[in-house]
Amino acid sequence: MSQVTGKALDWNLLKRVMHYVKPYRATFIIAAFLTIFLAGSALVQPILMQVTLDKYILGNHYNGLVLMAGLMTAQLGVQTIAQYYQTYLTNSLGQSVIRDLRIDIFNHIMSLRLKYFDRTPIGMLITRTVSDLETIADIFSEGLISIVGDLLLVVAIVVAMLIEDWKLALITLIPMPFLFLSTYVFKEAIKSSFQEVRTQVAQLNTFLAEHISGISIIQYFSRQEQEMRKFKDVNLKYRDANIRSNWYYSIFFPVVEILFAVCMALLVWYGCKRILTDGQLVHLGTRDHPVTAGMILEFIMLLNLLFRPIRQLADKFNTLQMGMVGADRIFKVLDTDEVAVNTGKLKPAHLRGEIAFDNVWFAYNDENWVLRDISFHVKPGQTLALVGATGAGKSSTINILNRFYEIGKGTVKVDGIDVREYDVDYLRSQIATVIQDVFLFTDTIANNISLNNGLITREQIIAAAKDVGAHEFIERLPGGYDYNVMERGATLSSGQAQLISFIRALVYDPAILVLDEATSSVDTETELLIQRAINKLMLGRTAIVIAHRLSTIQNADKIIVLDHGQIKETGTHQELLKIEHGHYRKLYDLQFNSAGIVKS
Repeated sequence: MSQVTGKALDWNLLKRVMHYVKPYRATFIIAAFLTIFLAGSALVQPILMQVTLDKYILGNHYNGLVLMAGLMTAQLGVQTIAQYYQTYLTNSLGQSVIRDLRIDIFNHIMSLRLKYFDRTPIGMLITRTVSDLETIADIFSEGLISIVGDLLLVVAIVVAMLIEDWKLALITLIPMPFLFLSTYVFKEAIKSSFQEVRTQVAQLNTFLAEHISGISIIQYFSRQEQEMRKFKDVNLKYRDANIRSNWYYSIFFPVVEILFAVCMALLVWYGCKRILTDGQLVHLGTRDHPVTAGMILEFIMLLNLLFRPIRQLADKFNTLQMGMVGADRIFKVLDTDEVAVNTGKLKPAHLRGEIAFDNVWFAYNDENWVLRDISFHVKPGQTLALVGATGAGKSSTINILNRFYEIGKGTVKVDGIDVREYDVDYLRSQIATVIQDVFLFTDTIANNISLNNGLITREQIIAAAKDVGAHEFIERLPGGYDYNVMERGATLSSGQAQLISFIRALVYDPAILVLDEATSSVDTETELLIQRAINKLMLGRTAIVIAHRLSTIQNADKIIVLDHGQIKETGTHQELLKIEHGHYRKLYDLQFNSAGIVKS
């Protein structure tokens, strides 16, 4: 997890963020120019007020007063228009940058290997792509450009006060060192508080994503009350983190107001004293530039202008710093190199579907081998069945065939060529996988089948549905193929969802078909329908079938029995049954007896 450093600005991170500003360079330049213009124009109003009071109001000059009123109105109009465009452009720039960043991070997440998601909470990634990105937008709307503008304004005001009357300025600004000290202390205190808030937001998102996804389990086991207690604890930590940050604000702002009042008191005291003293000196002819009522009014306005940005500077520095923290977190995701190295170029027009594993070793972590010295060969059009107990390594075999994970030793070949020689996207497009836990998106049935592939027509979808035997049930749904299945296919039965996954596999016309426990969670009637769909899918294709129900793989050309990542037996169904005390025979007898059939 990223930690807040002592720096409000990390130049390396800022350089990477600014890379996304390049397409909007003109917007950035105009916003920066308007910021400088606003800092300078803010001084105009106090100067005009000083001249108006001293020369035209106290001088009883009506025409001059009307002129100055017109000038001040015009100046306010110009400043208002400039402020509008500066605010609009900085916010537009920030939103444009995070739009481009969000596209990049989403594309990158889509390319990551499954290994990354094995140890990364989904809620954390949601926080990165939503909340943390918003902090980067704040760099432009409330951070960098705004801070530069405020600093320019502070410097301009102090210089203007010193030029006008340096003694009055120095006396008036005596509390300023205490103001800067309190601002620094506040900035240091609030930055750790903000970091804790961001951390608790990620924890809250992770908890919500996990528990909403698993709501059925919570309700099945009546765990609502217990999970609510956990949520209250997570929510309480988030609330407390926000309260702590608000507590710092509740101290800082009154301190600023007190210091502002002291500055104002010093201004009134010393200014009035100087007016009386300078008036006598002017009368005696020993002073040409006395302190006037207009100057006091000018200083009051300048003090208000000075304290306004200072009140916000600490907050803006922390906004900038949290933007840097957000950028650091986002770029760490973007810098994650756990992607399938796509250096392969091969995209043949047709794959025959020959598969060969040669002395393959594979581990998810270090050398805790899940597969050990696995070797087998599947000819084009053949069906290979993988059986074994849970954790034997069956699913790992198909995961490395798809290059979701990289092997440690050995080679995996398709059509006699190492899978790393193929373009990753092409390779995966040639391998259709049907899994037990079917995932359907919140979309129409047609779009869930085609996955929004414009090359797949409605006619192809309907033809594939008829081949699989699912056309009738789809037509009975409201809207037919345009029926919205809702999130994860919640409005369909598991068997119906499974049939849609078979249609999806068929329309993509793969060279290799992988069935991972594809019939284990459906009823007998649906299983018969699915079995016919499987037979249709397997025609002319190489198939790898993972199944606990041995009755579904009896016609496989080859069956491999895996145990603790090693091949224990290989052969056909009949050949393996002949092995006395063999692994396959034990699995078969166990299922045979569990079916309630007693052998004589």
